[in-house]
Amino acid sequence: MVNLWLPAFAALAAAVMAVMVLWPLRRSGRKGFIGLTVALGVAGCALYLLVGTPEAATPRTETAAANDLQQGVRELQQALEREPQRADGWALLGRSQLALGQLQEANAAFERAVALAPDEVPVLVEAAQARAQTSPTRQFDDTSLQWLLHAQELDPNSERAAWLIGVALRQRGQNAEAAQVWETLLPKLEPGAAAALREQIAIARQADGDGPAAESGAHALRVSVALAPGTKVGALPANATVFIIARQPGGPPMPVAVEKHALADLPLTVTLDDGDSPMPTVKLSALDEVEVFARVSASGQANRQEGDVDSAPVRVKLPHSGTVELRL
Repeated sequence: MVNLWLPAFAALAAAVMAVMVLWPLRRSGRKGFIGLTVALGVAGCALYLLVGTPEAATPRTETAAANDLQQGVRELQQALEREPQRADGWALLGRSQLALGQLQEANAAFERAVALAPDEVPVLVEAAQARAQTSPTRQFDDTSLQWLLHAQELDPNSERAAWLIGVALRQRGQNAEAAQVWETLLPKLEPGAAAALREQIAIARQADGDGPAAESGAHALRVSVALAPGTKVGALPANATVFIIARQPGGPPMPVAVEKHALADLPLTVTLDDGDSPMPTVKLSALDEVEVFARVSASGQANRQEGDVDSAPVRVKLPHSGTVELRL
């Protein structure tokens, strides 16, 4: 019978790496964070079963195997000698070696994975992070940044790629560019994670000595949102999302500022500013007038879907000193 300690080790290694990779966005929700960690652990176990063989998973003695987990890595390396074209195997080897603190070896394994699968977004992102970990200063070099940029090109919705690109830009002193990249993440994050990221964006802006910061503050817009008496939202799930949106009157539907909150948070008051812009090229501070409204979405998407509930839009001249009242 095939022993299961090696697949279990692969699952553990993948879970450890999941914690390391997902930690920056852990505030997006404990359940989601734990779920992703467990999912990656299970994926690691399944991947080992694909790469390995019954012979590789059966050590000579079970006691010796339990006392020497590194033997699992060696046997995985032997499996890859037989099937060196398995990009998934090299990626798993890299994760396992990272968990063992074998940084240089892990970096080499991920380089092999990228060479075999240059368009696999998860491999590119993990390889970039592993490469940075081999640096004494944990710096993302040009190669790792190029991997991240390619990952973002392949999948513009990759939150991990965007987060790490921002980190790499900050390390280079490109603070304004880092803030712009991180701002694109804000509409995709849960309120807790978005608030944490706004702090990092503010730090980046301050480090850049961004001149328009005062103007941005002057154009900040305070918005209060509540359910009006008689509003029927019973058909919406309890975990429905509320978007508070500012956009150009008569312009494109893309928001110039947006915040995402839970329906259960109502009533609430927020402040929209340049940090809430999903478009680096269009800022709230650059406009003289905006249209503001709130939307309750069952799908969690800011774009209007069937069954969504919108408030009446309110046009506001900027700067605006009062509070915009919205009722759903």
